[in-house]
Amino acid sequence: MPSASGRLLGGTVAMALLSGCVAAAVPVVAAGGIYKSSQDAKKRKRNRGRQEAPQPAPSATVQTPEGQWQVTQLKQLPSPSGVPDQPPVTATPAAGVAVPPGMQYLYGSGEAAALSVQAYQALWAYVRNRALDRKTGSSAWSVVLSRDGTLAAPKFTACEQKPLAVVLDVDETALLNLGYEASDAQRQGAYDEKRWDRWEQTGAGKVSAVPGAVDALQAARREGVTVVFNSNRLAANAAQTEAALNGAGLGPAEHGKTLWLRGDDGTTSSAKDERRWQIAERYCVIALVGDQLGDFTDLFNKDPNPVMRRNAATETMIAPLWGAGWFMLPNPVYGSGLKGSFDEVFPADKRWNDPGDASAAPARLSIDAAP
Repeated sequence: MPSASGRLLGGTVAMALLSGCVAAAVPVVAAGGIYKSSQDAKKRKRNRGRQEAPQPAPSATVQTPEGQWQVTQLKQLPSPSGVPDQPPVTATPAAGVAVPPGMQYLYGSGEAAALSVQAYQALWAYVRNRALDRKTGSSAWSVVLSRDGTLAAPKFTACEQKPLAVVLDVDETALLNLGYEASDAQRQGAYDEKRWDRWEQTGAGKVSAVPGAVDALQAARREGVTVVFNSNRLAANAAQTEAALNGAGLGPAEHGKTLWLRGDDGTTSSAKDERRWQIAERYCVIALVGDQLGDFTDLFNKDPNPVMRRNAATETMIAPLWGAGWFMLPNPVYGSGLKGSFDEVFPADKRWNDPGDASAAPARLSIDAAP
């Protein structure tokens, strides 16, 4: 199996893939054309066969503390389940409910949307170049760690002449679970697995694609790259997950082919490596996309200590893969990244005492005066 090492040099990731001493340089190029081409195609499709000018959508003026806003009523999308559309039913939030900051950021901010588009633009640029390599006869390489690979000494699954594929996590990587999180913001208590199961079964129409994902994945498919989803959603709810992905425009997703779920590897484990290895037996996986470190390798989850996980992601031989085969999406709402004590998050040698804070002065004086 090939092993890899690399160094970040300016805008280029120098990656040595040792398979018979063959080295390759992986340029990180600017993504271009993904939105223009896809949007032009959509426009041509919309206008094909139409004789009359489109009518503007109904709108209304809304008064807010910041001023007047013109709000356009959006057309209701077809039901992903195939059931005829019904008038939308919107849950009314309880009075005084405050949206948690992480949800405000991920689901409501332009900053999070921009980061997501940025990640998917980078993914598309990388995938396009790897697809071009294959078309011109150059070697392609996998970014799935092999069974004997480690973070310190990475080794990857073999590509040979397998078809190219991108493998993505689903929740908060490709899909935003807006309905579930809106409901969760209004309740108290810990995560309830049964409640999430009910969401998988009934929430297919209450999701949205992550910004940038639809265009990037459609562009990848046009280049002949298969899009595969690897999720910890339950295999028992495969039909509903297919409906969620397809209804959001992210498909086609077909269980057992382009959709792998928890239980598909014969275990009940949430670890994803076994499924990744099975996918890698069919495909040359040129990119992985996720919002948790475990979406790239379960080795990150061997030690739950936040400091160790941070160091493993940035201070090992695996670090050059970020943005060059491995692509991370933001998620401040839930998951393995939301851990860490005060001392683990803020190193002792980086603490600062405000010299203008009078309340801190007695404490400093008492320490200085101590024998």
